[in-house]
Amino acid sequence: MNALARKIAEHVRVEGPLGVDRYWNFALYDREHGYYARRDPFGRAGDFVTAPEVSQMFGELLGAWIASAWTGLGRPDAFLLVECGPGRGTMMADMLRALRSVAPDCMRAADVRLVETSDRLADEQMQMLGRFDLPIRRVRRIKDLERRPMVVVANELFDAVAVRQYVFDGSDWRERCVSTTDSGRFEFILCEARPQVSDVVRAMGLVEPKAGAVLEVSPARERIAAALAERLTTDGGAGLFIDYGHSRSGYGDTLQAMHGHAFADPLDRPGENDITSHVDFDRIAAPFRASGLYVSPTVTQSDFLLALGLLERAGALGAAHDEKTRTDITGAVQRLAGTGPGDMGQIFKVLCAASRPMSLPPFGLNEAGLPDTTDGTAAD
Repeated sequence: MNALARKIAEHVRVEGPLGVDRYWNFALYDREHGYYARRDPFGRAGDFVTAPEVSQMFGELLGAWIASAWTGLGRPDAFLLVECGPGRGTMMADMLRALRSVAPDCMRAADVRLVETSDRLADEQMQMLGRFDLPIRRVRRIKDLERRPMVVVANELFDAVAVRQYVFDGSDWRERCVSTTDSGRFEFILCEARPQVSDVVRAMGLVEPKAGAVLEVSPARERIAAALAERLTTDGGAGLFIDYGHSRSGYGDTLQAMHGHAFADPLDRPGENDITSHVDFDRIAAPFRASGLYVSPTVTQSDFLLALGLLERAGALGAAHDEKTRTDITGAVQRLAGTGPGDMGQIFKVLCAASRPMSLPPFGLNEAGLPDTTDGTAAD
C-alpha cells in the first residue's frame, strides 16, 4: 500500500466509504501524492498519448480554427486566447506557430492564458512557450481570467474531472462508493439509496433502467461548462471542446484507469494511475444552450479534422520530405481521424459554443455518422 492509499484508507476509516468522485480527486489531485502532482502522464514514456503529441497537424489545424473564430467575432483588437488543461504546452505551441504563419494580426491581438491547477505542469508549459514573444500567463481557475472576449480551447479537459456513479438495484438507485476490505484493499460497494437520482434520469430523458444499470453524472464537469458559458455570454467569444465520450446521455460504466498505455485497476495504487471516464456531451452542452449561446452539434473528431483540411495539411507537410516521413504522417492521420481500434476519429467528439453565429466547423456538420442512442444507452 503506497502513501496515498494509506491516506485514503484512513479517511475511509474515519468518515466511512467515499463516493467515486472523492476517491478520484484524491487519486489525481492530492497535492502531495496525487497523480498530476507526481507523474508525467504524457507521451510514450507516460501513461497515454494525446492528439497534440500524435502530430503537430492537430494543433496547427486548431490554430487555423482560432483565427477563423477571431474573424467571426469581429476581429477584436485584444482578446484572451485560453487553453484549459494545457498538458505540457504542446498544443498551444503548435497553435501559436500556426497563427504566427497564417494570421499574424490575430496573434498580435492575443493574450495567452493557461488554466492549469498543477504547478509542475505549469512550469513545463512556461518552458515550452517561452520562445513566443507574447503575454502568456497561467491562472488556476476560469474565474481568475480577465473580463475580455475570449477564444477558449480544451482538449481532454472534461475527462479528467470526477464523476459520481449510481447503480440501479432493481428498485432504487444507490451510490457506488469506495471502501476497504478486511485485508486492507479497496473495493467498490453500494451505499445508501438515492431516490433523487430518478428525477435526474427523467430529466435526461432516459428509458427505465434495468437492474444493474449504471448512471454516471458529473456536477463538477457541468459547473466548468456553466462557468465557461457565463464568460462567453457576458464577454463574447467562442469555445471549442474536444474529448472522448458519447454524444447523447445514456447508461454505462465507463470508469477506467491507465498505466503505461494499458488498462489498470482504478482502485490499485492510487496516485500512480490515470483515472478517467467518457464525457457525456449532452450534459456538457446543456449549460451553453441554457445561456443562449450558439451551440454546434456534437461531431466526431474525424469529421471535424477532415472538414478543417487534415488531408490537405498532411499532403503539404509531407511534400518536402522523404518516403519514411510521409509514411509517418499517413500513420498520424490514421490515428487522429481513423475509425479502427486505437484510432481517435470516432471515440473523440467535438463541440463548439459561441456568442455569435459561426460558419466554421463543427457548425455546419451533422451527426449522421454517430451511433443511434435513442434507446437511452450511451454511445461508444
